Order: sequence, then structure tokens, then C-alpha cells
Amino acid sequence: MAFPLMQKATAVWLVDNTALTFVQIAEFCGLHELEVSGIADGEVATGIRGMDPVGNTQLTQSEIKRCEADSSTRLKLLVNPAALGEEKRRGPRYTPLSKRQDRPAAIAWLVKFHPELSDGQISKLVGTTKPTILTIRNRTHWNISNIQPIDPVALGLCKQVELDGVVSKMSNNSKNDNLGSSKDTEMRLVSTRETLKNSPDTRLPSNIVGLEAFSLGNSTEDSHEEVEKEIDVEKVFNLPKVED
Repeated sequence: MAFPLMQKATAVWLVDNTALTFVQIAEFCGLHELEVSGIADGEVATGIRGMDPVGNTQLTQSEIKRCEADSSTRLKLLVNPAALGEEKRRGPRYTPLSKRQDRPAAIAWLVKFHPELSDGQISKLVGTTKPTILTIRNRTHWNISNIQPIDPVALGLCKQVELDGVVSKMSNNSKNDNLGSSKDTEMRLVSTRETLKNSPDTRLPSNIVGLEAFSLGNSTEDSHEEVEKEIDVEKVFNLPKVED
């Protein structure tokens, strides 16, 4: 919930110039009811000059009269002057000056241990630019020999929740990609009729001695007898000869 500027000064003005209840003033200014009661008794905010919220376009006189007539209603902030002209910033987050020298170490850690992250994701996590990330990836950074990979969470450049969220998102995407590729390359069950049409090389293992001449296309008893004659069981299994 948004509160007016200079909350205690606004509360002082409302206590002195309106008939609003302490609860209404406390909820509008983001204070406790006892604080507003202390302001009315002169025990709290002594020496603070009241600030007119109507003159600062944070309230209207009609809104004050509406709430004065009904103590169960609540004041609604018209506009917060501090929020004027503020827009959501795009691009990398702001990094304090004291931590900017730690960004190359954090980038090196992310590039080394999470190569699946894109330059844009690293840029948002650490608060840097894509050219800097590219120089560290290509090891063309001017100080690359002195850069030691350090966890950006330990450096205070991002939160563990943010890092885990980005990594889990990329892992889920990679799983979906692998699932799609496995469906395309997955082995299909072939019927017996299709198997018989294949060449003998694809049907028989080549490392079994004596079966290369066997052809599934000749299913007669003569072919089986010929194969049995050609195969010497003792030679195949190296069975020792038993003497009588």
C-alpha cells in the first residue's frame, strides 16, 4: 500500500485540521493508532511541522469530508508525487560501486558452472553488460589472468532464489528439447514380415561364428541340416573330449 510523503508530518496536519479518527489517520499515514494518539496528546512528533496533503495533491477536500462523515471509511491516496516520472527500468540491475569490481569473478563462475545460461540472463543476474560477458567467455578480458570464479550469491550480486529460478528454467527447457528429439529418433517396433524383408546382415549378429551362412529366407529342413553339418559344437564351445 502506498503512503503519503512525510507520513508523520501529514498525520500532524490531519490531527490538527480534520475531524478524522485516529484509526483513519493511522491507516492513511502508515502509522500505529497509538502514534497518532501520541501526536494528538503532544507526546509524539513534537516540533514537527504539519504538511498539508491537499496542497501537495495527495488528498482532496471532498475525500476528507467523505471520511469525516463516516468513520468506517478509509482515505484513499490521490497521487504520490515521489512516483511521478518513475518508470520500470530496463536492462541490467544497478550494482553498488563497492561490488562492481566483483562482477568479472561472478561472470566467470556462471560461465564455468552454468554454461547453459545466456548472456542476457547473466546480465540480469549480475548487473553487467553483454560485451563484458563476451570478453570473459572468449578469455579476451584485460584482466582475465587474475579473475577467479566466485559464486555471485556469495559476493552479494544476486540472491540464491534468483539463481536457482534461472537455472531450473533452463534445465526444464533442455529436458523438453531432449524429449522432443528422443521422440523423433526413437526406435520403432518392426513387424516380423518387415524384419524378414531386411538383408541378412541387419538380422544376424556378425560375431557369432557359423551363423553367417544361415538365411532366414530359406526355411526348409535342408537348410537347417546343412547348417548343423557345418557347425562343429565342440569347436564352438571348446568342450573337452571325454575319454572312455
